[in-house]
Amino acid sequence: MVMNIYTLLPADRYVLINKTILTNFDKKILITFYEPIIGHLATSLYLTFWNDLEENKQISRELTHHHLMSLLKCPLKVIKEAREALEAIGLLKTYIKPGDVNNYLYEIYSPLSPNEFFSHPILNVVLYNNIGATEYEYLKKLYQKVKITPKDYVEITKKMDEVYTSISDVPVFESIERSVNDIECNNQVDFDLIISSIPKGIINEKAFNKKTKELINQLAFIYKMDSLKMMELIRSVLNEYGMIDKNDLRISARKMYQYNSGALPTLIYRSQPEYLKSPAGDNSMRGRIINMFESINPVDFLRNKYRGVKPTNRDIKIIESLIIDLEMPPAVVNVLLDYVLRKNNNRLSTNYIEAIAGQWKRAGLKNASEAMDFAEKENKKFSKKIPNKNNENKEPVWFNKVSEKEELTAQEQVELENLFKEFK
Repeated sequence: MVMNIYTLLPADRYVLINKTILTNFDKKILITFYEPIIGHLATSLYLTFWNDLEENKQISRELTHHHLMSLLKCPLKVIKEAREALEAIGLLKTYIKPGDVNNYLYEIYSPLSPNEFFSHPILNVVLYNNIGATEYEYLKKLYQKVKITPKDYVEITKKMDEVYTSISDVPVFESIERSVNDIECNNQVDFDLIISSIPKGIINEKAFNKKTKELINQLAFIYKMDSLKMMELIRSVLNEYGMIDKNDLRISARKMYQYNSGALPTLIYRSQPEYLKSPAGDNSMRGRIINMFESINPVDFLRNKYRGVKPTNRDIKIIESLIIDLEMPPAVVNVLLDYVLRKNNNRLSTNYIEAIAGQWKRAGLKNASEAMDFAEKENKKFSKKIPNKNNENKEPVWFNKVSEKEELTAQEQVELENLFKEFK
């Protein structure tokens, strides 16, 4: 399903609908469990929405997005990114009624309970990676349920009909119930292919219910599994009734991923966030290159550079370090990868990348255009200090001649055409 892209403006109005019961304990859960994943701004936005509800009312007064800009002291593009983080994590649903002034409806949901969070196939794994094993185990012990079995006691609890009598003509009041909204993923696997590949005699026709499909999609997403790998896992966890053992499926998926990569996955931006992209409309050769860098995520960028071969686990760890540890925008990471591959004989050397990445991070580069300009400027400084005696052209094809509109050599023209061909 293709969704329309709406421009968010300060004058656009919004109303909040309270779909849940919110308590002070929820605030603690939000900060402890969610903030390490979604960041401080998305957490602040959620708490601001909560405050807009005014003493747990079911619906807020009508407000403008300028109200959010004033409270959070940041641009609307950044607020939109924070809102989308809340949507993706299951804390918010967004609806729009387009018009001269767009009207938004935001539904706010409770954070998951600690037990629900630790049982979640995606959030549980990402939290572990973001806070580390020590903090994770501390939280698990802090919030784990204490099981006490009163084996030496006799239960004498009264039943309701033993204490109360029913009477009629009592008014019924509507109340808000605690409601959580799980993370939704688009289909990550081909369910028709998986179902048709398993003989009917060994699988129950009710095995692929809605909840099971949601779990399969979530596991395929977080552990980067295709239909064939998921098919293999499902067949290995079918029980004697032909049903999928969901707990075994989760454990098997985690073990398979750890066996292949040696670590658990985390979440990184798919591609450059909209608010960090260069202005649209530049149809020049340089503009097309910038658009390419800002329209693809770094993992797929490397896959295309390797002619469709999946990047190694070491390469992916380098990308995760650049995006998560150094908080570099994905488009800047793409430019860095392209630059390093060209300058370093098509090899990604960790030490070489870290040296350049530290400098780029200090420069505060936000988009592909800034990264390309900075790379070229620094390369010129380095070339003056250490001339290339072999006279080999080890510069990216987007250096010099594309930006200065000079005529390309036949070899450079072929290289540029190949660059775009890789990313079609």
